[in-house]
Amino acid sequence: MATYLITGANRGIGLELVRQLRQRDQMVIAVCRQASQPLKALDVEIITDVDVTDDDSVGRLARELEGRTIDVLINNAGVLTNQTLDTLNFEAIRGQFEVNALGPLRITAALRHQLDAGSKVVIITSRMGSIGDNTSGGHYGYRMSKAAVNMAGVSLAQDLHPAGVAVLILHPGMVATDMTGRRGIDVAESASNLLARIDELGLDETGSFHHANGEPLPW
Repeated sequence: MATYLITGANRGIGLELVRQLRQRDQMVIAVCRQASQPLKALDVEIITDVDVTDDDSVGRLARELEGRTIDVLINNAGVLTNQTLDTLNFEAIRGQFEVNALGPLRITAALRHQLDAGSKVVIITSRMGSIGDNTSGGHYGYRMSKAAVNMAGVSLAQDLHPAGVAVLILHPGMVATDMTGRRGIDVAESASNLLARIDELGLDETGSFHHANGEPLPW
């Protein structure tokens, strides 16, 4: 039985990852700010009051997990607001950087001592952070924050490689969640695809950028 820690586990992709991992009889640590009723209904360990933008909050999480090994750390917590060139909101853009870019780095750095050789760090990103794939513009805060976390993931892959820890940078697809206005593929399909990639990708692919369906993506 492996131990998975998932941030943003109270809804959407995070909640479905928790559900599917429990169906596989894996140990799950579900991390969130506030637990939803669907999450509470699952037989998993839940750690609440964790804000990925706050050093003290993440520090408390690390202390609570001291001495335990995390086999797969899934940085899933994220936020999306749409800023066009005509509706720029720099405070909202900063907020997306805090959650989407700095959050995974903060969590991974705080929990690095809970990772052993063979552990995996997963960053749930978006192809909207791909510079080469941007053909429609807009979404300034989301695109920029996801491009930044992609870079963080590549740096983490370099820094954690000597410890035998792989870093996987994954796009879940356009998924029908609250974040996307319920447009896209079913969340269960996305979560299943993500877990398949997490299962098959390892240290040889560390720092790579993949769609959940297995397709390599451009930076």
